[in-house]
Amino acid sequence: MSTHIETKLEQKKKFKFKMPDAYVLLFFIALVCALASYIVPAGEFKRVTHDDITQAIPGSYHHVASTPVSFIQFFTAIAEGMASSSSIIFLILFTGGTIAILEETGAIQGLIHNVIGKFRHQQLLFIIIVAAIFSVLGTTGIVVNSVIGFIPLGIIVAKSLKWDAVVGAAVIYLGTYAGFNATILSPTPLGLSQKIAQLPLFSGIGLRVAIYICFLIATIIYIYFYVRRLRKSEKGSVLGEDWFPSKAMVSEEVTQVAFTLRHKLILAVTGLSIIGYLAGALWLKWSDLEMAGTFIFIAIASGIIGKMDANTISKTFLGGCQKLVYGALIVGMARCISVVLTDGKLLDTIVNALASLLDGLTPLIGALGMYVASILLHFLISSGSGESVVFIPILAPLADLMHITRQVTVEAVMLGEGVANCVNPTSGVLMGVLAASGIPYFKWLRFMVPLALIWFLIGLVFISIGVFTHWGPF
Repeated sequence: MSTHIETKLEQKKKFKFKMPDAYVLLFFIALVCALASYIVPAGEFKRVTHDDITQAIPGSYHHVASTPVSFIQFFTAIAEGMASSSSIIFLILFTGGTIAILEETGAIQGLIHNVIGKFRHQQLLFIIIVAAIFSVLGTTGIVVNSVIGFIPLGIIVAKSLKWDAVVGAAVIYLGTYAGFNATILSPTPLGLSQKIAQLPLFSGIGLRVAIYICFLIATIIYIYFYVRRLRKSEKGSVLGEDWFPSKAMVSEEVTQVAFTLRHKLILAVTGLSIIGYLAGALWLKWSDLEMAGTFIFIAIASGIIGKMDANTISKTFLGGCQKLVYGALIVGMARCISVVLTDGKLLDTIVNALASLLDGLTPLIGALGMYVASILLHFLISSGSGESVVFIPILAPLADLMHITRQVTVEAVMLGEGVANCVNPTSGVLMGVLAASGIPYFKWLRFMVPLALIWFLIGLVFISIGVFTHWGPF
């Protein structure tokens, strides 16, 4: 009898559901999209290029011959996704290499125990300062994709302050994206969307500032309450007992070392280099490639100052890169979904179907419908500017017919993208952040979904305000 019961228990264990790896999840999403290309009718909008912006022409949607994604195309789409995401992939790899050099010199450990220790009993203040700084960088579009490069520092600080990896990543990533998701001055996608909708650049800034402040305050409070939960119970982490998963790019232990003049010089060079990159991003439109180059410079300069020979610098740097191969390539895996949808000519069909659902609704319901449609579309087009050039030209004239201002329409799309950004498995930035911190995607969802719902409700309120006040100028 007991043997029979044991056998049943063993069978139950065998059939116990196991969360899929992020690569497996993305592969099956891409596979479903490829299969859909055999079923969903293909279609396209006619497009026109004006001022280097290629956008869809409203009312021009038409069916075209289907181009089902073949067996070979499906697998080459993965390689194409990797190639088109190369700048972010190399940024992630080089970040890992640079952090390995900085750890080897002892500069990071010295900083942690001599500076960050001051915030051990002022953790709310620390969260406010860091999140606010990064939110400003995010809302102005200075730091968006390149936020991945700052995640290791958050993880190292989290180790020192007895947080888990989720808080270390969240303070920097969610701080940045609380600003970017409620963007005020970013050239893309906000500036681009307003240009397509023929609105004055960065108009409507008053209400956007209010949205930004609400997003930031909600994010800071949410992170702080999670930190309080960690203090009360070691089981309060969504990561369980493994607060720093082995796939994180930082070492397991942050050892205490003396904070020497050499360490200060290394950190000074690092800080000035990052400030130089931020200045370049603001005035010279630098992007992921320039940040990757900045990290290579930091690694070499820090190694030389730290009295490391050339071979040691090379081996240490490559060792740090190797830790992040898993996370770097997942960015390309996420991008391949967009490649599959484009090859199958499904994106315009989906956009047209979403727009058709909105036709004939009341202004309030129509605006909220645009908001929800933008969230759904962002899971397929993870690029904010990519979604804008496809969706805004269709929604802007539709909004005129529905008596919704174009300003409200643009904001509905911006906030829709924002709500989806930090839970979207097809987002290369999110997958890069999770790779850098070692956080499994489904465990991140457990942490992030409640905050995403809070953001959604904030967006709901402000879009309604925009409709009722006829937020414009038009």
